Amino acid sequence: MNPFLQFLIRSGITIPIGALTWFGSLIFFEQSFFAAVAYGILAGAGTYFITDGVMQHQFLKKHGLTRKEYKFINRHLREAKMKIHRLNKAVFAIRHFPSIKQRIDLMRVTKKVYRLTQQEPKRFYRADKFYYSHLDSVVEIAEKYALLSAQPKKNHELQSTLRQTRATLEQLTKTLEQDLHEILTDDIDDLHFELEVVKHISEKNKDDELIDESRRWK
Repeated sequence: MNPFLQFLIRSGITIPIGALTWFGSLIFFEQSFFAAVAYGILAGAGTYFITDGVMQHQFLKKHGLTRKEYKFINRHLREAKMKIHRLNKAVFAIRHFPSIKQRIDLMRVTKKVYRLTQQEPKRFYRADKFYYSHLDSVVEIAEKYALLSAQPKKNHELQSTLRQTRATLEQLTKTLEQDLHEILTDDIDDLHFELEVVKHISEKNKDDELIDESRRWK
């Protein structure tokens, strides 16, 4: 679930309970104003942490993860977020207009892999090469390319290096696309299965219609 949405849900439960506790302490239990405020804060804080624990438990249960696994994956996601920020900064600092589409595709694929893993953390295990190797490689190469392309004077050797680096980035984009495909393997298999079921039902319905039609003619 989106972290901001989680915060809104927790707050939507916590604030009313804290306010009701304060009001009840003040009016029904005749507590002093400051005591009622303290009870309201304690009730709100307790509700917030309980709600957070329940939501996290449901999230982990839904995705079939242990708390330890989720902490492990989440740590890699935080690191990946910083790397993607660096990558985004580097690729759009590159001064080479003809390759802009390739760089946009690179960022699109990278962010897609990250978002899918964030939404469904168990996908991390299908994208381990992306998080352990490929993302690091593309960030390092993109940053070096951005540095070299920013040089005011480019001799023949530098131009050649830049061409080779662009080709490498293009190849890495294809590698990241393979990572994305690997993440979506189960979804693709499920879709193929659903299509086969629909096709089978459609063919069966056609056969039934033909049988009914032949019976009417008899």
